[in-house]
Amino acid sequence: MEKKQLRNIKAEDLYNLKSVVDPQLAANGSDLVYTQTIASEEKNGYSSNIYYMNTEQGQEIQWTFGKARNHSPRWSPDGKRIAFVSDRDEKSQIYIMNKDGGEARQVTSCLHGASNPIWSPDGTKIAFNTSLKEGETVSDQPEKDKKEKPAPLEIDKMKHKSDAAGFWDGKYKYAAIVYVNTGEVELVTSGQHDYHVHCWSPDGEKLIVTADLAEDQDFSFQNDVFLLDVSSKELKNLTNGTGFFGNISYSPDGKYLGMTGHTREYENATLTKVWLYQLEEGSLTCLTEEWDTLVGDFAIGDFQQGAVNPGILWGEDSRSFYFITTDHGSTAVYYGSVDGEMYPALHERQHVYGLTTGGSLNKAVVAISKPSEPGDLYHLTITTGELKRLTSVNAEFLQEVILADAEPLQFKSSDQWDIHGWLMKPAGYQEGDKLPLVVEIHGGPHAMYANSYFHEFQCLTAEGNAVLFINPRGSHGYGQKFVDAVRGDYGGKDYEDIMEAVDHVLANYEFIDENRLGVTGGSYGGFMTNWIVGHTNRFKAAVTQRSISNWISFYGVSDIGYYFTDWQIQADLNDIEKLWKHSPLAYVNNIETPLLILHGEKDYRCPIEQAEQLFIALKHRKKETKFVRFPEANHELSRSGKPNLRIDRLNYITGWFNDHL
Repeated sequence: MEKKQLRNIKAEDLYNLKSVVDPQLAANGSDLVYTQTIASEEKNGYSSNIYYMNTEQGQEIQWTFGKARNHSPRWSPDGKRIAFVSDRDEKSQIYIMNKDGGEARQVTSCLHGASNPIWSPDGTKIAFNTSLKEGETVSDQPEKDKKEKPAPLEIDKMKHKSDAAGFWDGKYKYAAIVYVNTGEVELVTSGQHDYHVHCWSPDGEKLIVTADLAEDQDFSFQNDVFLLDVSSKELKNLTNGTGFFGNISYSPDGKYLGMTGHTREYENATLTKVWLYQLEEGSLTCLTEEWDTLVGDFAIGDFQQGAVNPGILWGEDSRSFYFITTDHGSTAVYYGSVDGEMYPALHERQHVYGLTTGGSLNKAVVAISKPSEPGDLYHLTITTGELKRLTSVNAEFLQEVILADAEPLQFKSSDQWDIHGWLMKPAGYQEGDKLPLVVEIHGGPHAMYANSYFHEFQCLTAEGNAVLFINPRGSHGYGQKFVDAVRGDYGGKDYEDIMEAVDHVLANYEFIDENRLGVTGGSYGGFMTNWIVGHTNRFKAAVTQRSISNWISFYGVSDIGYYFTDWQIQADLNDIEKLWKHSPLAYVNNIETPLLILHGEKDYRCPIEQAEQLFIALKHRKKETKFVRFPEANHELSRSGKPNLRIDRLNYITGWFNDHL
């Protein structure tokens, strides 16, 4: 039989790929639900549906259908039902479905929708989050066919916009409870603050919520943990303004709260750690204080839709738990205990982006991705480390295309720091070929490239490019000193790490053509792309995405600008000289590299004026450049933007490098 000819992947294959996330095991350890998402060309958006599997039998059964976003499935305590969120009726609301079949039943009809369902221990109530403006009630219904007239927007606070939500419209996020049998909804928090609900106490009398109740919200960046009495609505602050905490879960015996967080010693560069709150003693202890490892999944990619950080997953003994860590280009599953034991349960060269145990100490289900594997679910026997594949959601597609793998690399920087990264070459590489090299730089800067699938990298290799991506100083995954090293030094040692990585691969890989180098990146990666072309002419082409070019204007226009420049550049408007020194725009006269500028119109994190300034400055100097504006797109364009715009973006990137390399 003739072997099937595989084809190269292309940007448009985004429509053929499925993302599988958020696995949830029931307490019986065998019933599993999870969410599959596809990019829909027809609706130019995303459709998500919930699937079920008995992990012992292995057959996948689709539980929801249609073009809506059905997601966040959560098992009832008795394992007979799931609650989930769906926008099938425009607004996202909570629905309940029986395991034995039948139609889903809507249980909330909140004015502005509902999210984050959490079952009470007795299964009679579901806690959730909803939003309201002052004067609105949770039972209000929207006025149908009412056309809103344009109105002035009054602003009296600095935190008045966010890249995710746009301009603040007066709504606050509250914790609420819905009674499953009657549909009655009760708000359990109030006031002019946002609350996020995390878990119930085992006796069902209390909820754990987080909030920042500081009076001056513009200058407060804490997230406190509160014990909320459901009957009296009384709040007890357990962390008292000491830091930023989240992902809280009760031990089954009700004695402990497990959580992740930090006390902001290095502002947003501080490593997240595991914390234990003992309820009887009222004491908070960091269990990983001496451990130079980051807790949680901080790997970045451009493919998975709706991955969930599982936080602390307790075992039935109320002393043991599991969690995810970010470490040296991979994410791992770790075991922990209230006595401070910590050791790996699964630590391979891969990206674990989902984890569920159902309360078991012996088995789990993990979601795993690798550079040439978009992502699937696996059954993990924790005692032996054995993995058994449960899903193959992209099997049919992967039989048609050829994907490139990533070779890990490591070298010593000129000042003897260990720098880690990867090199990809086209899957169809022929011995003796000389290839152009595209250097990719991640955003953050406190994030981490990982052993994970990246659609953008695959599209670049499919066009015949080698791709180099590294974790320079400032990246997560390599300890506190490493991640903090970029603060106050943007364009310093981080720039040197990237350039020395290029030198390293040129010296060690003969197939790279040193005269055909390209560079690209987004956000901080866009800043660094701009910085690089202003400081060297080694690159024949560059693509800067959602970038920063001017820290002076960034201070006042970004949703995070007024504090981010202080934390990261370590300067504000009282030190214009330092802000300008670290601004790529200051070096625009030096830029000779042809530069493509890509930016979203509704990017409030790195607003489009950053791109406009750079483009006009380059055109004014007769430099080779092109500016592409993406309508309706925010800072998340490459990850969760409109599918057609994501594809256009990828084709602009590959097209620019094809033309210039």
